Amino acid sequence: MNRRYCLTLDLKDDPALIADYKKHHKSIWPEVAASMKRAGVVDMEIYLLGTRMCMIMEVNDKFSFEVKRKIDSEDAKVREWEALMWKFQQSLPQAKPGEKWLFMERIFKLAPN
Repeated sequence: MNRRYCLTLDLKDDPALIADYKKHHKSIWPEVAASMKRAGVVDMEIYLLGTRMCMIMEVNDKFSFEVKRKIDSEDAKVREWEALMWKFQQSLPQAKPGEKWLFMERIFKLAPN
């Protein structure tokens, strides 16, 4: 059974950087997509309002954030992508040093009929 995570992060408040960030995400590098799939990410979407982003990840049973970090750390292209993306991103005030995407708390879910 798949699980879903919702995470958030801010972009720097610069319209040119935001436009460039969107452009990069129209066609992410194939190595980045492959790394996500190897880690067990089934689906991912990122939404943006102003500078605030919301990422929704659907993952399979083999997924863990620890395994994903390990897979990413061993892939030079993923590390390059993450370094490039950090040019556009900024930590949220609640973030600890080194943290980027933070988990959001689900406070409502519409019950099925």
